[in-house]
Amino acid sequence: MARCDTCGNDYDKPFVVTSGTASYTFDSFECAIQKLAPTCSHCKCRIIGHGVEDDGTWYCCANCARKSGARDLVDRS
Repeated sequence: MARCDTCGNDYDKPFVVTSGTASYTFDSFECAIQKLAPTCSHCKCRIIGHGVEDDGTWYCCANCARKSGARDLVDRS
């Protein structure tokens, strides 16, 4: 069995995510999201969709980006 890198659960059906040269073991997608998903710079929620980026800063949506001062980002064109 393998331990989840987020919660420490010793699980018999884990999965591994490889990113660059790092590999992580998880027991659920929830734990993978908590460990790997970026956080919105405005509302602090985990970004599990596309998100938007403004000059290296990530937001979950254009609304949060606008509230933080970004003017050119939109959710749809």
